[in-house]
Amino acid sequence: MSLADDQPIATLDTRDEDEIQRARAARIERIAKWALPVIIMILSIAGWAWIVTANEIPHYILPGPDRVWGSLVDDWAMLIDAAFLTGRITLLALLLAVIGGAGLAILFNQSRMLELSFYPYAVILQVTPVVSIAPLIFIYVDSKVAGMLLCAWLVAFFPVLSSTTLGLNSVDHNLRDLFRIYGATRWQRLRYLQLPSALPYFLGGLKIAGGLSLIGAVVAELVAGTGGIGSGLAFRIQEAGYRLNIARMFAALALVAAMGVFIFAALSILSHLLLRKWHESALSRET
Repeated sequence: MSLADDQPIATLDTRDEDEIQRARAARIERIAKWALPVIIMILSIAGWAWIVTANEIPHYILPGPDRVWGSLVDDWAMLIDAAFLTGRITLLALLLAVIGGAGLAILFNQSRMLELSFYPYAVILQVTPVVSIAPLIFIYVDSKVAGMLLCAWLVAFFPVLSSTTLGLNSVDHNLRDLFRIYGATRWQRLRYLQLPSALPYFLGGLKIAGGLSLIGAVVAELVAGTGGIGSGLAFRIQEAGYRLNIARMFAALALVAAMGVFIFAALSILSHLLLRKWHESALSRET
């Protein structure tokens, strides 16, 4: 057999080795994706416990992980009720932000004059801190729950609006010209071209709005708590601080963080399911 006959076999062997290495690297990455955060969390908790024990820090200044866990278990009924209120406000605000932000973005896209008229005021609402608006809201809104919902909506509204507007305006001009050549109506261009093209932008804004809606709900609860409602997680954190029950503060804060992680993970899964068949951002993770 000549040297030329051996070259295809060597090439196939090299390709097989490359595929094996890529498969091994992908498998290691999948394991590391879950294992590394867990390891970091375990090391952080262990370091936290060591610092508290070694320095003999009083529990009313910095409780150890065992005390926080004990407070989470003992106060579970109270904390979970507070979490349901905070979660309900957060999800309702996010839903209203999706409806209002996406709907207004479509209107802006269809009418340039409408966008020029109202978009600057949406920017003003976004850059104004909600903590400065919340007291005014609770003066003029009788229902504390409605006031909290409005505060959370104001924070979550703009990311959906701006991302969807950017997506609707970022359609490939060649495809837009093709639709015009074939005589597509404005509704057909919106339905079959602009909305699918804007979907990745909308989902990106939605993930940002999910976290911001939780932040808005927490800020609103802190303001509304002084008005007598006081049953959300933010109020429980504030109440525990007044009582120097720092372990309960950490337990309530852990629930807030867990809610934020859950919202982000759920929206990330939704984004992947909607984009995995056709968009590059999802295809690249599967190949």
